Amino acid sequence: MNDPSSRDSFSLSGRRVLVTGGAGFLGRHLCDLIEKREPAALIVPRSKEYDLTEQADVRRLFADHAPEVILHLAAEVGGIGANRENPGRYWYANAMMGLNLLEEARKAEAAKFVQVGTICSYPNLTPVPFQEDDLWNGYPEVTNAPYGVAKKSLYVGADAYRRQYGLPAISLLPVNLYGPHDNFDLRTSHVIPALIRKMVEAVDRGEDRVTAWGSGRASREFLFVRDAADGILAATERYQPTGGEGELGGDPVNLGSGREITIRDLAGLIAEVVGFSGEIVWDETKPDGQPRRCLDTTRAKERFGWEAATDFRAGLAETADWYRAHRPA
Repeated sequence: MNDPSSRDSFSLSGRRVLVTGGAGFLGRHLCDLIEKREPAALIVPRSKEYDLTEQADVRRLFADHAPEVILHLAAEVGGIGANRENPGRYWYANAMMGLNLLEEARKAEAAKFVQVGTICSYPNLTPVPFQEDDLWNGYPEVTNAPYGVAKKSLYVGADAYRRQYGLPAISLLPVNLYGPHDNFDLRTSHVIPALIRKMVEAVDRGEDRVTAWGSGRASREFLFVRDAADGILAATERYQPTGGEGELGGDPVNLGSGREITIRDLAGLIAEVVGFSGEIVWDETKPDGQPRRCLDTTRAKERFGWEAATDFRAGLAETADWYRAHRPA
């Protein structure tokens, strides 16, 4: 077994660090951690200034800021409904952002490139728990496939650029995230923020029922957003994809909690946390998505010594409290 403590760490101190999506849900938590490492600069590009789907804008971004380390979190993504409505856009935008960034990082001879992907890249019927070696054993769940395949192509790109050009690139596969600053817009949100919002509003209005999508029988795994940020930072600093003889390559690595729960049980737990005692009505005309999701997180522990730390109920409670404090009037 490879001991992560036996390899030299990669320091962000004094480096110019670019975090795409750094103002987003996951990115803001990651940037908080990076700031403590005292980088020379922390660069968080905004879409109104740099459109990452345009090669010219990405080239200008590198010319303007000369980043040495690139952590690519930016994505166009949403829940099941949003994925059904935007398959072409999600495929194009996610593929182009990654391709443009990899190419400019190569030309700039970047010191590290971290490609943050998605659990949606796994085949629809992957044996549980998902192991990284199963990534190519089938086609993703059709609802999420354009997004998942776009990200999947970038794992190939990161590895190819590492092997041909020596770009120190790694790929990470975080499971579904939740936590403070999540997206609570019911048109585009994922299941946890959607259920929290529906149940909190039902409690406030004195309503005795909420509607949830699907049958509730599908299962998911969830990772608290600060744990995900900690995992990405740990991989950046301690997962060195040298790829030489006897060394680790740039294999994708799962980031998850290793805890599987059905959507029905999740809804019941959220109801307890927010104090909703009414009926949960399941709309089975809406899709369940992938039947099961749960990760094997052994590789993350072996390669860079990381494990999730947040208790699930406590994380849900903090997320619900944040929503109550920050929702629009």
